[in-house]
Amino acid sequence: MKKAKIIVLAGQSNAVGVGQVRFLKNHFTEERIQKWYDGYPNVQMNYFSHDKKSGGFVDTTVGCTEVAHYSGVTMGPELGIAEVVTERYPGETIYIVKCAFGGMSLYKDWRSPSCGDPYDPEAYADQKENIIANYDTGAPIRAGWCYNELVRIMKDSIRILEEAGLQPCIKGFCWMQGESDADTLEHVNQYAYLYHCLLKDFNETFAPYLEDCVYVDGGISVEWNYYEAMNAVKRGYNETHENCYFIDTLGEGFTTRNEPPQEPDIWHYDTDCVIKLGHRFAQHIDL
Repeated sequence: MKKAKIIVLAGQSNAVGVGQVRFLKNHFTEERIQKWYDGYPNVQMNYFSHDKKSGGFVDTTVGCTEVAHYSGVTMGPELGIAEVVTERYPGETIYIVKCAFGGMSLYKDWRSPSCGDPYDPEAYADQKENIIANYDTGAPIRAGWCYNELVRIMKDSIRILEEAGLQPCIKGFCWMQGESDADTLEHVNQYAYLYHCLLKDFNETFAPYLEDCVYVDGGISVEWNYYEAMNAVKRGYNETHENCYFIDTLGEGFTTRNEPPQEPDIWHYDTDCVIKLGHRFAQHIDL
């Protein structure tokens, strides 16, 4: 049976990717940008990305995310992932499963069963007509809904692939999250434990499909209260656990203060860095 190699992409808004494609021309050639607009039929993605669902596997392209308060088309790290795997594995079809929601914490929203209370096994995005809009207005959201949505879209993706006669194999887990948890030291101090629980629960749930899976964790920017402490926790965890890697986004010069030029969105990586983040994720994953 032919293998369907899966890369998971999860986290909060920098995993969603709010890079505005109108700024790509400031960094890349027209030919390269056109490839991203045309999409990658060889890199199929099933996603629930902030307010937008694909409803199945589609070509990876720009616009695979929707953030209501941003004008224009946006894109995420999946484009960088698609670019690298296309170059490294020509002729192969690769699958991305993306589950990412802006502003969500590991302390509450991404909480998994092993984390203990207040994890809610019945919490899902469809408990509200629009969970993100409700969250933004202060409506209470039950703990664990992001993790539960990840499990749901993973199971759905595996079913689709198996029904197509393929053997799903999870090769990489890419995590870009921690900004919301860097607001308080209490959350920072619990982060490594909660992340360990999340990976443990994910691995146990999808154990039959794991194949030499690696776990890649992106660092957060300087705009968050305890960014240094959070990045130290992330680095420490990944340096002490097998098959885990930390992307030192600060050391590699990732920026947040250039776009839009007149009023920079300092909370999110600039467009070129969104692509670079995807590159760095993919470079750690052998398919």
